[in-house]
Amino acid sequence: MVTETQRMVQRTRAAAAEKAGEAVRTGAAAAAMVACGIGGLVLGLMTTGAVISEGLKSALNWWNPAGPLTGKTGVAILAWVVSWILLNARWKEEDRDLSGAFRLTLILLAIGLILSFPPVFEAFE
Repeated sequence: MVTETQRMVQRTRAAAAEKAGEAVRTGAAAAAMVACGIGGLVLGLMTTGAVISEGLKSALNWWNPAGPLTGKTGVAILAWVVSWILLNARWKEEDRDLSGAFRLTLILLAIGLILSFPPVFEAFE
C-alpha cells in the first residue's frame, strides 16, 4: 500500500526531473496499456477457439461447474500478466508514445470484444 508520504516523494521526484529537463519515462504506462489489450485479445481468441476446436474446449475446462469459461479467463489473465511483465521489463526505461500505445490497446480490445460476441463465434460452429 502506498502511503501519502510515498506519493509526495514520487510527485517531488517527477517535478524535479521535469525541472531538470529530464523526460518522465512513459514506457511502463505504455506496457500496462498494451498488456491490457493483449489480455482482451487472448480472451476473444479463447472464446472463439473453444467453439472451433473441441480439444481446446476440453483443455479449457479447468473446473466442471463453470466449464471452459475458467480456462478462457485463466489463459487471458496469464497472457495479460506475462505480457505486462515482459513489456515492462523492455520498455520501463524508454519514452514511449502513449497515444500510439492507447490506439493499439483499443484495437486489440475491439478485436477481442468482437471475437467474444455469440453471433461471431457461433458463425464458426
